[in-house]
Amino acid sequence: MKISRNWLQAFFDAPLPDAAALSDALTFHVFEIDGIEEKSGDTILDVKVTANRGHDCLCHYGIAKELSAILNIPLKEYPHTMQLSDLEKKTNEISATIDSPLCNRYIGAYVRGIKVRPSPAWLVERLEAMGQRPINNIVDAGNFVMFNIQQPLHAFDAAKVKDKKISVRSAKEGEKMIALDGKEYTLNSSMLVIADTEAPIGIAGVKGGAASGIDESTTDLIIESANFNGISVRKTAQTLKLRTDASARFEQVISPELAAYGMRAFIELILELAGGEVVGFVDVYPVKHEIKPVSVSLAQINAVLGVSLVASDIADVFTRLGFTFETKGDAFIVTPPFERLDLTIPEDLVEEVGRIIGYDKVPAVQLPAFDPRGDTSRIVNTNFYWSEKIREDLISQGYSEVFTSVFAEKGERVVANKVDGVRPYLRTTLVDGLSEALKKNIPNKDLLGLKEIKIFEIGTVWKDSKEVTMVGMVSDKEQATEKPLTDYTQQDQDVGHPMSYISDMPLSTTNRYASFSRFPYIVRDVAMWTPAGTDTESVMTLIRDQAGELLQRIALFDTFTKADKTSLAFRLIFQSFEKTLTDEEVNQIMQKVSAALTAKSFEIR
Repeated sequence: MKISRNWLQAFFDAPLPDAAALSDALTFHVFEIDGIEEKSGDTILDVKVTANRGHDCLCHYGIAKELSAILNIPLKEYPHTMQLSDLEKKTNEISATIDSPLCNRYIGAYVRGIKVRPSPAWLVERLEAMGQRPINNIVDAGNFVMFNIQQPLHAFDAAKVKDKKISVRSAKEGEKMIALDGKEYTLNSSMLVIADTEAPIGIAGVKGGAASGIDESTTDLIIESANFNGISVRKTAQTLKLRTDASARFEQVISPELAAYGMRAFIELILELAGGEVVGFVDVYPVKHEIKPVSVSLAQINAVLGVSLVASDIADVFTRLGFTFETKGDAFIVTPPFERLDLTIPEDLVEEVGRIIGYDKVPAVQLPAFDPRGDTSRIVNTNFYWSEKIREDLISQGYSEVFTSVFAEKGERVVANKVDGVRPYLRTTLVDGLSEALKKNIPNKDLLGLKEIKIFEIGTVWKDSKEVTMVGMVSDKEQATEKPLTDYTQQDQDVGHPMSYISDMPLSTTNRYASFSRFPYIVRDVAMWTPAGTDTESVMTLIRDQAGELLQRIALFDTFTKADKTSLAFRLIFQSFEKTLTDEEVNQIMQKVSAALTAKSFEIR
């Protein structure tokens, strides 16, 4: 999410610190910063908003609230606490119905007598900072409000909406609509559309239709501020390959309460920029969003964080975050802001306290000493012990560990939120994944200088209605096999206590790491007769010198003696870190190698 420092400043009377300080504040208390960019007298922060805060922080207000709490600088205004009484003005000039449970709320407004014109400089500047191309004062106003407080909005030319009647319904199978991007989209019955009495005029939460678009002749508007099911919007955008700024916000699931604040802000800006008058509103809100209080005690907070805070510390944090709360004894009963859908259990509030006071303020505590004479059954988990033991044993035998996908083309358990349609099941065996991994690794055998590819995996499978940890092995000389980890754990009583094994495990050491090339390699073999007693290393050195830097590996793979001659056969691996080598290039190198060997009176076989 791109965040403009100048835009953030509009939420504060006190001057904000520089971009570097803002970046540090956000990084150490809530979100990482992917980058900082200077742009036309402004500083743009690329904020990596985490999934749990997509409900409220994909906007400048959400980030401003975070900075207010972290830096303890009061906000100038809280847009979500403004009075909404002006939305109570109803009208019969337009109507709206919700005919699908995938729409949680639909607010429509009828505005008459507006004038479409270019946006003022301040609005153009704001949108360009977000990488947006200004269009006109109506469209730009809607985008500004979305980037400001998160609510996606849309405006239809009222004269182009048949009968001024809007319904939110499922699309008909095969129904088509030309969107504002000029492309025609074919819809299916799982998608939600905004329609008038004749046809769709918008894909709900994704894109408006060209047929009802705003142009210079538009004088009357029907304005939409709605709330759609996040999963439905995501699937629609994915299927149509049409992801927009609006869909990105609905996908994260936002509160239907926000629709009213978005509508008010949009209307105010339109009246300021385009004139006109508000005829009235329609608000269809089938099930009101229920805000449930969350309770946490001072003792819980201190126990989880390992700190010794007092009640006033907690009250200060909740006040800075803008939470409404009351106390009963040592308990804090918090009513979260409607936009904070992530606050549902006591641990959520503990996290809020921890990150605002700063995790660097949590003191480090030494772990209690281990008493080997005591009960150690709870200290070392049997499955963990045997996994570690098996892993060490297999590695010592030349096996390499792999981690393959837990998803499979067939199985017993279907994944509710599947990654793709190709592998929608949880795996019932490790064998398939290991076999696939082996197949992919065999071509690199020569490059790695291995005589045999040996891999193993310790992982979970779901079979016979149970979740089981299995140990699987495969090599290019043996078929894949697997057996349950419990087959090993049953030997526990025969090998002594797990702790004794772990304490004696040798530490692994690595002498050198080498980067690898992403380009393919070429293999060449060269064999020759040499006088008996010829030093193999000297021949390899000669080959290396002639082959140059493209020679990545050389290995002697065959030798035998006949009479007074010894045959030496070498395998050469060529690879570039800059490009894909051609046979012609490698052939030229091999000609140099052959010439050098012949000059030493070696007979090339």
